Amino acid sequence: MSDLVVDVRTLVDIRTSHPQEIAERAAARSRPTSFLGPGGRLMVIAADHPARGALRAGEDALAMADRATLLERMCIALSRPEVNGVLGTADILEDLLLLGALEGKVVVGSMNRGGLAGTTFEIDDRFTGYDADRIAAMGFDAGKMLLRIDPEDAATAATIESCSRAVSALASRGLMAMVEPFISHRVDGRVRNDLSTEAVIRSVTVAAGLGSSSAFTWLKLPVTDDVAGMEQVLAASTLPAVLLGGEVPDDPDAAFDAFEQVLKLPTAKGLVVGRSLLYPTDGDVAGAVDRAVSLL
Repeated sequence: MSDLVVDVRTLVDIRTSHPQEIAERAAARSRPTSFLGPGGRLMVIAADHPARGALRAGEDALAMADRATLLERMCIALSRPEVNGVLGTADILEDLLLLGALEGKVVVGSMNRGGLAGTTFEIDDRFTGYDADRIAAMGFDAGKMLLRIDPEDAATAATIESCSRAVSALASRGLMAMVEPFISHRVDGRVRNDLSTEAVIRSVTVAAGLGSSSAFTWLKLPVTDDVAGMEQVLAASTLPAVLLGGEVPDDPDAAFDAFEQVLKLPTAKGLVVGRSLLYPTDGDVAGAVDRAVSLL
């Protein structure tokens, strides 16, 4: 870790005495000229997990609970060469905006965080975060939504409909819709995502068809249990796809090797990674991010 220290008192003082500074900073922010970095790829650091109550990274159940530490790690990651994007909820993105960390970055607002981790209503993933109007008003670039499809949970239908409306609303404003689909099932009462090749292919075809236009839709996809199956997964759509990082891996080398293989496919346009880069087992955030960037 670097010696960067986030001054929480200053952030709280601004929020208390001059909250309108958030909108002022957003209006003055330098915007990216493209979704893609110099290498023709999108490299996004993600931190929208806390809003779902998902704070675990590796063995630490509350790793993401300390906001100052999370912001410090985010700032280090966003300062690395060729990291050109960030994904988060309003509380995190507004802190980063006040810290000056969003200059020139592709900013993706997280939209549906209502399916709280471990709850009985997890599949009923309400849109409790950004909406298309606010993303546009802040001068941000995209909205991201999670779409978990449980064939045995009727609440899935409402989530599909809500995601479809969000895709349409973003497209009508010329904003990217980043859709993260899964086929999911309850196992011992908890939602588990099916990462088999067939399941991920099915999720891709459903997500690609959402909304009144797919012109601005990108897919955020996991790497399947069988890495070789990713060729079939990405052949299921012509939409640009970014690969998600997920949990901190037990074997980081294997995870990076898998990314490297999949990024050779024509629709694979980058990475969206959070915990595995922000909370690497050796604590070296800059090193983990640089290694991921090197794959691009």
